[in-house]
Amino acid sequence: MEALSVLEPRRKVRVLFINDTARNGGPGRSLYYILRFLDPSVVHRAVVLPRPGVISELYASRGVTEDLFFEPNLVENPVEPWGRAMARDDFDAPLPLRAVRATGNVVRGARAVLSLSSLVRRGCFDLVYCNGTNADYAGGAIAKLSGAPALWHVRYTSLPKAVRGVHDRLAASDGVKRIVCVSEASAKLFPHCREKVTVIHNALDVGEFDVDRVEPCLKRELGLPADAVVFGSQGRVLPRKGYVEMVRAADKALRQMTDDERRRCHFAVLGDTPEDIRPDHVAECRALVRELGLEKSITFLGFKVDVKPYVADFDVAVVPSVYPDPLPRAVIEGMALGKPVVAFDVGGVAEMLADGETGALVRGAPPDVDGLATQMLRYLRDPELRKRQGAAGRVRVERDFDGAQQAKRIQNQIVLASGLV
Repeated sequence: MEALSVLEPRRKVRVLFINDTARNGGPGRSLYYILRFLDPSVVHRAVVLPRPGVISELYASRGVTEDLFFEPNLVENPVEPWGRAMARDDFDAPLPLRAVRATGNVVRGARAVLSLSSLVRRGCFDLVYCNGTNADYAGGAIAKLSGAPALWHVRYTSLPKAVRGVHDRLAASDGVKRIVCVSEASAKLFPHCREKVTVIHNALDVGEFDVDRVEPCLKRELGLPADAVVFGSQGRVLPRKGYVEMVRAADKALRQMTDDERRRCHFAVLGDTPEDIRPDHVAECRALVRELGLEKSITFLGFKVDVKPYVADFDVAVVPSVYPDPLPRAVIEGMALGKPVVAFDVGGVAEMLADGETGALVRGAPPDVDGLATQMLRYLRDPELRKRQGAAGRVRVERDFDGAQQAKRIQNQIVLASGLV
């Protein structure tokens, strides 16, 4: 990676980072690595979350913020109750109650914008850093009300038509000074203001994700044989993340294996379906596994706070997203831990995964289940391929996805957006 020139602001930049969800997920985890590697002598790191939870505990325990605020009126789901986090049963509330909640949440969202605008003024913040789709909308409005500029960190590749016009106008507005996109796929949303856009890929702490420093636990936990070959995946378990396609590909691959290969081969998925999403896709996937009679070969392990000890026991990382996934962290996490990655060629995946070098891109029209099954068989039967591409993936992460280097790039964007140069 080339040497970076670090911009020096006239004074320390006071930044209010808005993360629009308290639940565990890619945006909150990615922001953690940004906060961790920003220079605290250059950037004052204040963070706003909707409520306490896994992400706030991570930020507080690791000391990556100077200030941590909670704004309960930051709405995570349109029909969520007003006094607590959304639960899946809330989707079954009577229609009149859901309508009342939705109306009230519009008011709550407006209150959040007013409250945060006041916080920006009281705290003399120089910049509002918007991390997430809802945060971008809120930040655009806060910039107008408070007079402080906003920076958008864009982690999505599409938007509902109903809100696209508002999104485009806010992006082009004077208040939004810079737009950081996680991939070229995300940057395609901004042809009308491309001069504001910089693509900076997600990153991680390469030392933390060093397989030599991680004690693997998955094979022991599942009681797998010493010669087991694990195809693993981690992330939120949603239909668009392709876990049904992964199960069906595993079924096809298993049918083509010898008895000994089936004995050794196992498929594992880490993750859950958030409570504010219906239906519970983990339950649907487990039902499909039972229907196919694959309980001995496929395990859904649920949510894990720390995925590293599990991913360290993967032999091949599978990222089966079937939508234009902007830049799934699972790709770089697998590569960082020395695993070849197999994925559908969607969204920004090809910006991380070098086909034939650090893994395989399945390029048939997604979801190419047969193509994924073919790659599973290929990697099962070729341990040298797994070893060679896993090592290459680690080298690529060290070169291109080092959190310390990417944070310097983002810090420069912060300084530029603040106007303190």
